Amino acid sequence: MRGVKEQKDRHAERIAALEKKIRETVGTVKADEAAGTADTSDADAIAATRGETEETTQNADSPSEDYAESRMRMRTQGAVRNKVLLIYNPRSGSGMFKNNLDLIVRKFQSRGMIVVPVRADGSLSVDQFLAEIDVTYYRKIIAAGGDGTINIVVNAMIRNDIHLPLALFPAGTANDFAHYFDIPTDIDGMLSIALGDNYTEADVGRCNDKYFVNVAAIGSVIDVSQKTDATMKNALGIVAYYLRGLSEMTSLKPVEVTITSPEYNFTENIFFMVVMNGNSAGGFRKLGVQSSINDGLLDVIIFKDMYLIEILPLVINVMQGKHDENKNVIYFQTPSLRIESPVNISTDVDGENGEPLPLQIDIIPRRLRINTRRQDEAPDTPGAHRQMSAAKGETEAWSDPKNAQEQNILKKAGSGKREE
Repeated sequence: MRGVKEQKDRHAERIAALEKKIRETVGTVKADEAAGTADTSDADAIAATRGETEETTQNADSPSEDYAESRMRMRTQGAVRNKVLLIYNPRSGSGMFKNNLDLIVRKFQSRGMIVVPVRADGSLSVDQFLAEIDVTYYRKIIAAGGDGTINIVVNAMIRNDIHLPLALFPAGTANDFAHYFDIPTDIDGMLSIALGDNYTEADVGRCNDKYFVNVAAIGSVIDVSQKTDATMKNALGIVAYYLRGLSEMTSLKPVEVTITSPEYNFTENIFFMVVMNGNSAGGFRKLGVQSSINDGLLDVIIFKDMYLIEILPLVINVMQGKHDENKNVIYFQTPSLRIESPVNISTDVDGENGEPLPLQIDIIPRRLRINTRRQDEAPDTPGAHRQMSAAKGETEAWSDPKNAQEQNILKKAGSGKREE
């Protein structure tokens, strides 16, 4: 027994010595690479050390040697980015991701990647989870759900200084952020993009201590998404927002705000305003008509105090993407602004409750890398979306059955305008 113990001790000492040798060699190579002086002899030294280690562990006879071999292989090979973190909302899209979880896992495993699923249902803090993971083992993060789920994931990524690529699996009501990048809403289409390695950089907005990918909004009716029933949203899609918005129309009240920015300053009564990072909010696909997701600018759209009879033509302008020409709209671009008011005003960030005024809003240029169909998918010039929409034609815009309902609303609104 004493001889066996001595043999194990000698084996452990040799393993420890080899581990030290590997660390010293790897450290030298990294230093040389940083200085641009690495050569093949360093790589040969590491390879030789790895071979020596494997020979030692394979020739060992004790039960603990399998563990030692496994541990040594992990340490000598370094971190392999073969994990994919899937953060999904089980309630989004009528449970689409919950029902397709096995398919998602199978597709990624066939490409040599391991999916780590996390439910974003309030029972676990995504922020805390990301704070505890070792990102060196992860290839990318997938946010599966609506704009609210994406907002939660992005906020957690930024607070924990995580710069992994982000893939989008849209299953919310409006899916405004994913729509900008033309991410499909069928599971096969989402997977085909997420399995690839094409990325587009995206700006992120910051509103006080919260971050947003899409929009920060202030004033009347901006909390429509918060008041809309989840079942209604799943059944009707963005039309549910429109119906709820119409019910709020009679309660519109102007509020006084003061805007301070490098480009525009004023104190005036407004109905509401939106600060856009993308080009759509609440299902209004052409709201930020001059917006680009990575131009380092926020698009500020202010809807001034107006007569109720002027609201209907303005809604038509918004749906057509022509509201920046309306006399009741102030539209400008800026990297930052401050919003103040003498009264308490509702605020909204990516469809969720925002922070109380005053608000300091600014842009973080190109903070995210989004998985897209092609490299640098998003247009990077102001007004590009308006040009693209005109080139594609209106028929494509209404190809979705839910958008067909939107079209009917637009037609009725147009009829209302002609009757005035």
